[in-house]
Amino acid sequence: MRLGRRRKKASYLQAQFHRLRGRRGPKKAVCAVAASILTAAYHMLSDGTAYHDLGPDHFDRRSKEVQARRLVRRLANLGYAVELAPLAPAPA
Repeated sequence: MRLGRRRKKASYLQAQFHRLRGRRGPKKAVCAVAASILTAAYHMLSDGTAYHDLGPDHFDRRSKEVQARRLVRRLANLGYAVELAPLAPAPA
């Protein structure tokens, strides 16, 4: 069996890397993902469980209010004033 880099598109680890890369840079993001892989491997070996990928949309499925506050704060840091209002329901 040949060992080397393995890439999988649309995974939790890829989403984690892209999320951290923007804030901390690519080197620290790689180290954080490597730490997550080591933690998962430890639990898989100690508990005898299989790896279960949380999916690429794990961070998007979090609380919508928390995500909205984060995005409003991010736009405010860019110099935009934002006021949130719920969308009107679409006519049927």
